[in-house]
Amino acid sequence: MRNDQYAPGETAGGANEAIEPRADARGDARAPAALPPSGKTIGERQLIGMMALLMALNALGIDAILPALDNLAADLDATGNSRQFVVGAYLLAAGLGALVPGSLADRFGRRPVLFTSLGLYIAFSILCALAWSFESLLALRFLQGFGAAGIVALPPAIIRDRVGGDKMARMMSLIFVIFLMVPAVAPSLGQGVLMLMGDWRWIFVFTAIAGCCMGFWAWRNLPETLHPEDKQPIRPRVIARNMRATLTMPQALGYTLGSAVIFGALFGFINSAQQLVGEAFGAGPWFPLIFASCAGAMAVASWTNSRIVERFGARRVSHTGLFLFLIVAAMQLFFATMTEETLWTFVPLMAANMMLLGFIGANFGSIAMQPFRETAGAAASVQTFMRMTTAALIGAGIGYAYNGTAIPLASALTGGALICIALVLFAERGKLFGPPVVED
Repeated sequence: MRNDQYAPGETAGGANEAIEPRADARGDARAPAALPPSGKTIGERQLIGMMALLMALNALGIDAILPALDNLAADLDATGNSRQFVVGAYLLAAGLGALVPGSLADRFGRRPVLFTSLGLYIAFSILCALAWSFESLLALRFLQGFGAAGIVALPPAIIRDRVGGDKMARMMSLIFVIFLMVPAVAPSLGQGVLMLMGDWRWIFVFTAIAGCCMGFWAWRNLPETLHPEDKQPIRPRVIARNMRATLTMPQALGYTLGSAVIFGALFGFINSAQQLVGEAFGAGPWFPLIFASCAGAMAVASWTNSRIVERFGARRVSHTGLFLFLIVAAMQLFFATMTEETLWTFVPLMAANMMLLGFIGANFGSIAMQPFRETAGAAASVQTFMRMTTAALIGAGIGYAYNGTAIPLASALTGGALICIALVLFAERGKLFGPPVVED
């Protein structure tokens, strides 16, 4: 892998593991990409933290508003389950918008495209705070998600510029540990802003301020990771060729769609969580804590995954997690169909399934990105597009199907696990639990 932008003595695998610069086809070490304006190299820990918090801005934009959905609906005359579209519109647009930044980043570099996305995230956060009707808020949320797609699509490409194989799975798992802390605390932050300021609009102001802080940190310290020899021309034929590779390669297609289906069920939980916890189980005041416990379980699993994935391999770990996910989902469906399911069965099982997602998400993403070093931007874009749009549509459908019980969610979790297993079998040509992969 390239090591030109890590701090001296710091490695991607630990203090005692040597990292050599990636060589080109002639065996020569590749020239370093440009340094950031600070003129300092970036260490692995800072890179992981930065990528995690950039992606977490997306989660903050989604989850911080959840405790205020009732206030927002009352203020803007939104009825029934339509309040969930404040979340669904953003998720769907982020998926659609993901098609754009990757190819641009493969041509112009990661930094310019990333900071454009950050600027749009900040601008539309402010405009959402000024929304004058529910329809205008939905339109602005859609534009915000579309414009900010780069903060979700580009971090995997930046990491892929640095490492590959199971090392990428390890780094992405560490990113997920930090990233998942944000959805764990975002509802509490949103509720705190709501209690302090008394108006849901200030939550969007808060997300804009967070975007500004992240933008300044990244501008000062994030290097350009795209090397000049990897730049791709902006020509429709080249872009189509690079994106088509993801759509035609079984490994990439199967794992991307598999994660989309199973995360669609998770999005269904995010969409309906506030109503499910508050109405079905009568625990509205406890919603931020319950949500945090579920997301926290996922963060713990991601940290555990980062410790074991290079030893056992991304395939073995994620395939085991997937089959356990199916078992837990089936238990959720069993309890959901009982006449009087309680919070005491729902929360532990939901937390268990989210924990198992910690062994699936980063590993699936790393396996899907493995073949695309030179075209990591385009691959990350098309995979994020497929993953986000599919998951957002599934999640919106699950959320809108909310009927006062956990049955729609539990059914989706079980069905999603079965479909995901079928897609992984397709990707691996029927062979599961493969050995660890040596980095390319």
